[in-house]
Amino acid sequence: MSSQPLPHSLPQKNINTHLIEIKDYFKIAISVDCVIFGFDENELKILLIKSDLDQFRGKWSLLGDIVRTDEDPDDAAYRVLLTRTGIQDLYLEQVQAFGKPGRHPAGRVVTIAYYSLINIRHSILKNLDNELHWHPVKKIKQMAFDHKEIVDACYARLREKLKDHPVGFNLLPRKFSLRELQNLYEAILAVKLDRRNFRKKIMSMGLLIDLHEMEDDVPHRPAKLYKFNEDAFQKQENSYLGIDD
Repeated sequence: MSSQPLPHSLPQKNINTHLIEIKDYFKIAISVDCVIFGFDENELKILLIKSDLDQFRGKWSLLGDIVRTDEDPDDAAYRVLLTRTGIQDLYLEQVQAFGKPGRHPAGRVVTIAYYSLINIRHSILKNLDNELHWHPVKKIKQMAFDHKEIVDACYARLREKLKDHPVGFNLLPRKFSLRELQNLYEAILAVKLDRRNFRKKIMSMGLLIDLHEMEDDVPHRPAKLYKFNEDAFQKQENSYLGIDD
């Protein structure tokens, strides 16, 4: 069967015309924004910084940066964390992308949101420009860009994750009491938990190691101290996934 020529109004495309048509799609920047959670004074907090853009003068924003041309987004997120906190090997999880047109005054920017968990007591913040501070999650109302939406999404992911995985231990010191652990769960889940039921469930998981030590210098009756059993947790994960040790 002979082929029919295309009408003059529908010229055939070649690589040159295709590149001209899609050139604007390459004018999109990729960034990362990190929701860095911490736990202090029985409150879940987020590390925020004052925006230095005129459009958001006086508003708080997340820590983030543009992904470099030779950089993976995960590496960019770790770079932001290391630059600001000076801590390596932090828990980091990618949540989702945010890319509504007009979300950034500089142009078309799609950002990939991550959340991280950090022990506030063991962190020494670096590069304190623009009033870098910890803020209670429940007191955050308005933020620069669409960062409040990003915070809400990452907070929801953290709450869901906590129900099945003991990620909260990353927010506690190496040694902690069951009281501190319950306070952490209550702060993240925003609920009041029954003390006896909580402790029974936590102990049944087999993820705590009794250090046979007691708290000291506390204004209440000293409690026993525990630490997270990472080996036991890894075995449980492998068993669940059907992986042999």
